[in-house]
Amino acid sequence: MKRWWVYLIAMALAGCASGGDKDERALNSAKIHTELAASYFERGQYSVALQELGAALQADDEYAPAYNVRGLVRMTLREDDEADKDFRRALKLDPDSASALNNYGWFLCQRGRPKESIAKFMEALKDPLYNTPDVAYANAGVCSLKAGDLVSAESYLERALILHPGMPEAQIGLAELNYNRGDHSMAKVHLMRFMQVYDALSPEHLWLAVRIERKAGDRNAAASYALQLRKRFPDSREAQLLQAGE
Repeated sequence: MKRWWVYLIAMALAGCASGGDKDERALNSAKIHTELAASYFERGQYSVALQELGAALQADDEYAPAYNVRGLVRMTLREDDEADKDFRRALKLDPDSASALNNYGWFLCQRGRPKESIAKFMEALKDPLYNTPDVAYANAGVCSLKAGDLVSAESYLERALILHPGMPEAQIGLAELNYNRGDHSMAKVHLMRFMQVYDALSPEHLWLAVRIERKAGDRNAAASYALQLRKRFPDSREAQLLQAGE
């Protein structure tokens, strides 16, 4: 899930503001260690990433991007209290960081606080230099969907697609939204667009695909997605729901 809806590294390191005037050598050291940590994080080497972040903060304990990236690592490790502290620290040091606002919003959304998350995404979008507003809009759409606000979810997801035509994250969000509305033909349209460009399928994607294809009346497609879900993710909650016939 660490790459789902967030372009983690580009966003976590976008803008390297740090509180106060710091020795240039210390600042450069913190930046290098944070970039290394982000690279290790992407490869799933979380302990090494944390070591690099420790070195970054030893060089400059007010380097906001290091706290932002560490929040992402700890979020992935389900160290939620510590992740929350890191995101808050990043924002205290750099309150206008669109990256930290987006990532903290995603953390809140994934931890059952989707309504709170929307404000963070909207704050991130106030930055005129924010280079991935499509991501914040897509995140806001997904989290509005989680909060049960289908009208806002549709608006945000469509804005994401205007900024980034074909964006897979927005497509799968609209697939789920239309499924929830009962518009199964449109749900399938967005599902197909998503499947054409996204290959790192999760259990959530496959389970949604099974349900959409069942409602759309394509039994063969539903069976194919169900088989993938059973084979690739046999211990997932979604495979259990499939097994239970839900």
